[in-house]
Amino acid sequence: MLIILVSFSIVFYYFINSKESKNEISLFSENKTIVASGKLIYDDQCASCHGINLQGQEGWQDKLVDGLRLAPPHNEEGHTWHHTDYHLFMLTKYGIEEFLNMDYPNNMPAYNNLLTNDQIIAVLSYIKSQWPSHIRIKHDQLNKLFKEN
Repeated sequence: MLIILVSFSIVFYYFINSKESKNEISLFSENKTIVASGKLIYDDQCASCHGINLQGQEGWQDKLVDGLRLAPPHNEEGHTWHHTDYHLFMLTKYGIEEFLNMDYPNNMPAYNNLLTNDQIIAVLSYIKSQWPSHIRIKHDQLNKLFKEN
């Protein structure tokens, strides 16, 4: 078990440090132009699963449909804001399974061949712009700690 954990940690460290730099990825939830663009992309690419109001699919925490996890909410009730800008970007761009380097049954596509980096940033900026201010402040603090380490 320890060998598996150590191996996973090494692969995870290599993965997150071998692609886009954590200091290159930032969301712009206060930029109205980026947020408006992100909303259009979200409505087109994400809302069918994550909900027009970011509410996710009912039963997302424990229910499987056809062996696949349901889409979580991206509002303050979900866990999206528990992840840094960098991790949200990487999960969106490369997909959950590649990011985790393990099987994780889900319907979330990797967007690296569907959206540009700027479009991914715009969508994530839109999502963050919808969180209450106290959640955005916590998320900013998380990002600051992550980039300092």
